[in-house]
Amino acid sequence: MDINLNADLGESFGAWRMGDDRALLGIVGSANVACGFHGGDPLVMTETVRFAGEAGVSLGAHPSFPDLQGFGRREMKLAPRELAAVVTYQVGALMAIAQAQGRRVSHVKPHGAMNNMACEDAAMAATIAGAVKAIDPRLILLAPALSQLAAAGRAAGLRVADEVFADRAYGEDGNLVPRSVPGAVLHDSAECLAHVLRMLERGGIVTLTGKLLPCSFHSICVHGDNAHAVATAAAVREGLLAAGHRPRSLPELFPAAA
Repeated sequence: MDINLNADLGESFGAWRMGDDRALLGIVGSANVACGFHGGDPLVMTETVRFAGEAGVSLGAHPSFPDLQGFGRREMKLAPRELAAVVTYQVGALMAIAQAQGRRVSHVKPHGAMNNMACEDAAMAATIAGAVKAIDPRLILLAPALSQLAAAGRAAGLRVADEVFADRAYGEDGNLVPRSVPGAVLHDSAECLAHVLRMLERGGIVTLTGKLLPCSFHSICVHGDNAHAVATAAAVREGLLAAGHRPRSLPELFPAAA
């Protein structure tokens, strides 16, 4: 099958460095670029867009709650109007930086706590999907498989790419196991590849206990902030190719209507 490999990138900020973006951009097909609220800054965003262009990697905005100190992983309760504005502000910033370099943002993927909360909260998911559609209905929404966010994107008429995570374990409800739980984060590249291949072979999300939650998915994420991110992304890509799968960018998987 055709499959997308994506990574969360551009999460450095000022003098603080995170991840090896250049190496990851040589492996993945799509980049989710931090927009300044959990990581990233104008210069980092500009450089990440440039590096992605050089690598032929498609661009996505990675908006989060305004939580720089908590890396966007702390829950916040925002009114729908403010949540929509927060998403619009960040996506718009990356769009402007991309346009200045002759590039286009083709997808949106919420980050951290915003993403996790929207997976379970239908009203919040609808607000995010509505904001994305209002920005540009051609945008692809990259959302976790079996989530309220994916359902809201489809209900809004967006193209939705269902995503699974190579380096995270799943609970029985199909949501990610909280990072505070032992085994929630997979730290070994071989373990991550086995997790991905198991989901592809069995046709859905495989939980921490081995239960299958049948679903289709289009994209596999490797978190760029993990110490083993480059090794994991390389192992997953090589494993996908060896198994006969074809890595693609999100725009290749979801071409815009003529």
